[in-house]
Amino acid sequence: MGCLAIGIQCLIGVVFLASSAGKAAGRRSFDRFVSSVAGMQVVPVRRARPVARTVVAAEGAVCVSLTVPVPAATVVGLAIAAVLLAVFTAGIALSVRRGVRAPCRCFGASPTPLGPRHIVRNLALTAAAVTGAAAAGAGGTTATPGGVAVAVLAGLLLGALVAALDDILDLFRPVEAQAQHPYGT
Repeated sequence: MGCLAIGIQCLIGVVFLASSAGKAAGRRSFDRFVSSVAGMQVVPVRRARPVARTVVAAEGAVCVSLTVPVPAATVVGLAIAAVLLAVFTAGIALSVRRGVRAPCRCFGASPTPLGPRHIVRNLALTAAAVTGAAAAGAGGTTATPGGVAVAVLAGLLLGALVAALDDILDLFRPVEAQAQHPYGT
């Protein structure tokens, strides 16, 4: 496998590991995710828990597939990731279009409402997963140890940045006028 496929494998692996771990970190975390799924108003409320279980299981399957050191397993893992990301994107787009302001529980506890940035993030990750699957499936080039190291580090770093994106962007959100002037005006 080439360095591009390895880097994307690490990127998608970290994103899905952070996502599944954040949702399954305990009963409270999972219940918040179930509430978020129900709040998106994409599936009937009675189906929110089974859908949430399926999402966490599928995300775990992606993680497992991407750790198997066989190119075919990487292709399968990245293909599953691309399908999941496309479904997530469609669900978020539908919710946003309807004006639903459900919190993004993509990585666990974030209270940030779903919005266009989540759609863009998921579209970019979908494109990366498809590109990685194609690169891993093409096989061919043998990567040098230095190239592999750079690809792994870059993928891990990008994955961590994607998982923390809401928190990073929230740092640049304007502070409420009331918070700036605690004693009033």
